[in-house]
Amino acid sequence: MARPLRITYPGAFYHITSRGNEQKAVFKSRKDREKFLEYLESSTNRYGAVIHAYCLMDNHYHLLLETPSGNLPRIMAHINSAYTTYFNNKRDRCGHLFQGRYKAILVEADEYVKELSRYIHLNPVRAGIVELPMKYEWSSYSYYIGKKKAPEWLHMGFILGYFGGKVSDSQKSYEKFVDILIDEEYESPLKNVVGSTLLGTQEFIGFIKYKYLSMQKADKELPALKTLSRRSTIEDIVDQVDIVIKDDAVLSRNIKIYLSQRHTGNRLDDIGRHFGIGGSGVCQAGRRISNRMKKDKSLAKIIKKIESKLSKMKV
Repeated sequence: MARPLRITYPGAFYHITSRGNEQKAVFKSRKDREKFLEYLESSTNRYGAVIHAYCLMDNHYHLLLETPSGNLPRIMAHINSAYTTYFNNKRDRCGHLFQGRYKAILVEADEYVKELSRYIHLNPVRAGIVELPMKYEWSSYSYYIGKKKAPEWLHMGFILGYFGGKVSDSQKSYEKFVDILIDEEYESPLKNVVGSTLLGTQEFIGFIKYKYLSMQKADKELPALKTLSRRSTIEDIVDQVDIVIKDDAVLSRNIKIYLSQRHTGNRLDDIGRHFGIGGSGVCQAGRRISNRMKKDKSLAKIIKKIESKLSKMKV
């Protein structure tokens, strides 16, 4: 069987699903679910994954995931392999736990990320497990509406940013956005997926096909080619940040690390070596800037301006 197409590049967004082999349960206890969430957390620390939303059902799970370093296969190998090893050891079993390879749909974030997060959070309601999404413990929904304190590794700012600048207001607006469809029939956003791989506007799909698939070999079992365009280098980023941030050395350094993680495609350890820190330090510095941007809109605008300049530098 041909392997599913993988299109990977820095900053890509994906809707991920993985189902149990023969539709069997992959989560049989509270401890199982807690352990899986630990592997989500470790994927953010070790591989720079950004988890935007999740839902753990009995025999499958959903993730809305971003890859600043363009390393989706490494992230998913860590999550599924580590959890399978735990599950098998606990139950003295061997063999596959998940059915084939995970399904990854590349998503145009600005067009579909809100709808996909709602789709994910309503999954337990559609399955008849609960009447209200906030009643389901094993999804990120309660964190999004402020009913629980969110773990540090869950990145909610991007999605909530579509619902207002003030956190409390955006949480209320998001709750209304999800709850309005609780008792309604609605079309899944995944019905618009093209080729089981892409979800976005025609412009986005055309761009991805041209940029990543036009030179792909006929061998359908090969993963999609990585980006063909020139990526920003750490040196590019350092130069651009130094032009804009001149009076705050600590802030300047953290922004450089944050942008290097998002735009260079370099491994975390390689970025860390440039700045004299480890890979985990790169994640921590990036998280500090990400969290600060949620509260400081002027900083977010500055960073967006720098990113725009970096984009124009690409050939």
